[in-house]
Amino acid sequence: MKYRYLGKSGLQVSELALGSWLTYGKSVGDSTAEACIDTAYEHGINFFDTANAYEAGEAERVLGKSLKKYDRSSLVVATKVFFPMGEGVNERGLSRKHIIEQCDKSLQRLGMDYVDLYQCHRPDPNVPLEETMRALDDLVTQGKVLYTGVSEFQHQELAQAQSINQALNLHPLISNQPIYNMIERYIEKDVIDKGWQEGIGQVVFSPLAQGVLTGKYKADAAPPEDSRAANDETNVVLNSYFDPRVLKVVKRLKKLAESEGYTTAQLALAWILRKKEVASAIIGASRPSQITENIKAVDIELSSDILTEVETILLPIRDFHPMR
Repeated sequence: MKYRYLGKSGLQVSELALGSWLTYGKSVGDSTAEACIDTAYEHGINFFDTANAYEAGEAERVLGKSLKKYDRSSLVVATKVFFPMGEGVNERGLSRKHIIEQCDKSLQRLGMDYVDLYQCHRPDPNVPLEETMRALDDLVTQGKVLYTGVSEFQHQELAQAQSINQALNLHPLISNQPIYNMIERYIEKDVIDKGWQEGIGQVVFSPLAQGVLTGKYKADAAPPEDSRAANDETNVVLNSYFDPRVLKVVKRLKKLAESEGYTTAQLALAWILRKKEVASAIIGASRPSQITENIKAVDIELSSDILTEVETILLPIRDFHPMR
């Protein structure tokens, strides 16, 4: 495994992180989830990402239980706050009340005294950003959180948050967690560069476009029985990826990858890690073998010729936007 500093901080994270969105506490049993987490740890992954809203806290519980056997100092555990955790009017968003209360509840579910990275899951237009930044800073001061970050913030929001932190002498944000893959590339426009200028590294999610960039889905065949697409028909984003243009591009990417001795997923992950501003890519796994295969991507250095060929292949979907 290889490691990178997260933003302009001193925290080092593995180039691949293991996430728990749509898997742990839901579609994957606890024993299988633990086997995946163990495999990740054994292969050098030290970065584990979850959120309070993933299956109403179940993902945090499963992750915390599985990690309990390991030395806490060897782990970088990240969770998030924003989405509703109850019916009450204050059980959602980025108010000081919700952030402080949910941090305590996340720590209880994880069975930990602190989290390494606490993230705002989405921007909250209804709460002053200063209120949110002050609440995050207080958690750091209290020792419940070591570093803070955000998710899906645009470059203007990142700049505004860091400006507030600097003006008030608060702890700065060190990360942003956007979606980024060969199909969805909006962060290349300004989020990556502007974030880096603000000392913020990117921790990207859905690097394999929910499995589409593994090459397992075919335009002329039903999804594999054990695939996410076959078992989650209500997944609007995933269904929108099954556009003929996208599947045609993935077919060409698979051919290129195989000609170089890679899997399609390894090519897609190595392509993301070409960016120094990306500290880590969050992979999901429903079985340990997926981690064993995907982790090989960190050792792949894509040549300029391969990168040029990838860009040529991706041209037909350069302006593709999935449904949300």
